[in-house]
Amino acid sequence: MEFKILKNKLHESIQHVSKAITNRTTIPILSGIKIDAHDQEVILTASDTEISIQSFIPKEEKENQIIEIKKEGSVVLPAKFFVEIIRKLPGEYVEIEVNSQFQTIIKSGTSELQIIGLDPEEYPVLPSIEENNSILLASDLLKSMIKQTSFAISTNESTPILTGVLWNVSNENLKFVATDRHRLASREISNTDIDLHLNLQNIVISGKTLNELNKLLPDQNSMIHIVFANNQVLFKIDSILFYTRILDGIYPDTSKIIPQVFKTEITVPTRMFLEAIDRAYLLSKENQTNIVKMIVKDHEEIEITSSLTSLGKITEQVKAEKIEGELIQISFNSKYMLDALKVIDSDHIQIGITGTMSPIIIKPNDNTNMLHLILPYRTTN
Repeated sequence: MEFKILKNKLHESIQHVSKAITNRTTIPILSGIKIDAHDQEVILTASDTEISIQSFIPKEEKENQIIEIKKEGSVVLPAKFFVEIIRKLPGEYVEIEVNSQFQTIIKSGTSELQIIGLDPEEYPVLPSIEENNSILLASDLLKSMIKQTSFAISTNESTPILTGVLWNVSNENLKFVATDRHRLASREISNTDIDLHLNLQNIVISGKTLNELNKLLPDQNSMIHIVFANNQVLFKIDSILFYTRILDGIYPDTSKIIPQVFKTEITVPTRMFLEAIDRAYLLSKENQTNIVKMIVKDHEEIEITSSLTSLGKITEQVKAEKIEGELIQISFNSKYMLDALKVIDSDHIQIGITGTMSPIIIKPNDNTNMLHLILPYRTTN
């Protein structure tokens, strides 16, 4: 194999695929990046068996030559070294030549180095996915849905299914749900926002994987082609293919824990409430509980107070837009509340409470179909 390529294009492609590299792999060849040089393109591949990423670099782009292919071939190069050295090479172009026994020579500007590569035939074959079940989704919408739910996944590996985000796809909507048993986040869009013609339930994708995917999704409103197979999902992003495994198991039915009727309903400015919670969190985290109390004092104002710590306590008064129903006191994890508030773009939120030990429901006060649930704490006072 021998080719010459623009360094910035190669570096960009390496950055994309290296998100699939992990130090925890027990398969030595997966610590490398596979390079395939074909007549019209160079393909980089990386995988950790959970996710696989391929990046395609075309020979030409907008009539500008990016790659000069001198000899087709393949090699696997150690990712840790390859990622760093390409970034630090001095020249505008990089020349890569693979000789016998996969000895690889890399030249750029005044630099030349040699790496011992691995046999590409030993690299696992990526899954073959039939594209019968697929949807199209705008990149910016997918990014926001991941951001608005993935923070609520469980980090406890003893319940693997809860480390993922549930996708339910129907002819009418697409819904994401994430929960760690202490809080829940859901986001739903209707078929007016998405090209839906499927009915798929219990598609659970690792939250960590979705956060890595989010780094690759373009900010602009380009369409992402999402393909569902038996145990895999493929995301097609411009010149990138992102494969991920569907988690095994049945996601619990969370609909039964969401109250439909509230004894107390509060409408409050989002930023004002977020800033008050943020200040209370500063002290509440000192005693490692993060617990704050919300007191509905009257039908105009709510009070946020932190637990007493060695540093003291803080009390915040927040003017509400509207308070209906019973006056109530309730304690909750301020970090969980902050996480929810930070992903709500609406100027106002609605808070629904059914009792001191019942779930707290937070929704944006606009047409966004989003819901956050936080379980309260029982406190002695």
